[in-house]
Amino acid sequence: MAIILRLDRVMADRKMSLNDLAANVGISNVNLSKLKTGKVSAIRFSTLDGICRVLDCQPGDILEYELDSAPEQLPEPQTEQDDVE
Repeated sequence: MAIILRLDRVMADRKMSLNDLAANVGISNVNLSKLKTGKVSAIRFSTLDGICRVLDCQPGDILEYELDSAPEQLPEPQTEQDDVE
C-alpha cells in the first residue's frame, strides 16, 4: 500500500499511550491499535480530526505517501475516439 501510517511515531513523540489516546478520541483500543499498526484500509475524517486534535498535529504528520515499488497497472484513459466505436 502506498499510504503509510506513522501514528506510532507521533504518539511516541507526544508520550501518549494507546489507552489515553483512544479514551481522548472516543474510539476503542482495538480500532486504534489497528490504525497504529496499519491494518486498516480506511479512516473516517472524524477519527482523523480527533487524533490530530488530541495529538496537536497535522494529518500529514500521521499519513505518509510512498510510491509502491510495483505499481498496479491502471487502465488506459479513454478518449473521444474510443467512444465513437
